[in-house]
Amino acid sequence: MKAMVLSSGGVDSTTALGLAIKKYGKENVIALSVSYGQKHDKEIQAARAVAEYYGIEQLFLDLSKIFSYSNCSLLKQSTEEIPEESYAEQIRETGGEKPVSTYVPFRNGLFLSSAASLALSKGCSVIYYGAHADDSAGFAYPDCSPVFNKAMNDAIWEGSGHQLRIEAPFVNMNKAGVVKMGLELGVPYELTWSCYEGGETPCGKCGTCIDRAAAFAANGVKDPALD
Repeated sequence: MKAMVLSSGGVDSTTALGLAIKKYGKENVIALSVSYGQKHDKEIQAARAVAEYYGIEQLFLDLSKIFSYSNCSLLKQSTEEIPEESYAEQIRETGGEKPVSTYVPFRNGLFLSSAASLALSKGCSVIYYGAHADDSAGFAYPDCSPVFNKAMNDAIWEGSGHQLRIEAPFVNMNKAGVVKMGLELGVPYELTWSCYEGGETPCGKCGTCIDRAAAFAANGVKDPALD
């Protein structure tokens, strides 16, 4: 069986990649990295470094045109600033009734649909992606929820003629749990990039930096990317 893994270069997708490689063997795993018009290419560089580390095939896809009408704060054309606060603080501000400003409209839906076509063409039977429970909490990223995952899996399973399914192995797990699993797998976190800013070093202030730091701290280890 062959697997395709959505690989952004961050903690969650790299852990999913490590898990897929352990299960299927690196010769049966393909990484897919997607550009969506983000403000920097640091995460794509990280995804490339991770794929080279594992010695696996990597595909690249540019979907930036589709997101060119969005004012999501992660995107190049946005007039919005990236919030310097945790997701929990952002959720409190929205009342848990709408996504946070760093939600890219239906991004995971588009990524998975595109990946399905590529995966079928490459002979894959499963797609892995790194959605986890912290991301879907309070409606922050609704395309990371168990309900969304099931709906997309059903659609892809039926739409592929029962040839392809998706797996979100962390969909009911928090980020600290993801990091715990990754440490056990020996995932090269020193190669990953999570920060929404594109500086030389992580800003330490955006939501993903804050949550990443907390996940490593919960496991009693220093983030190796900060060494």
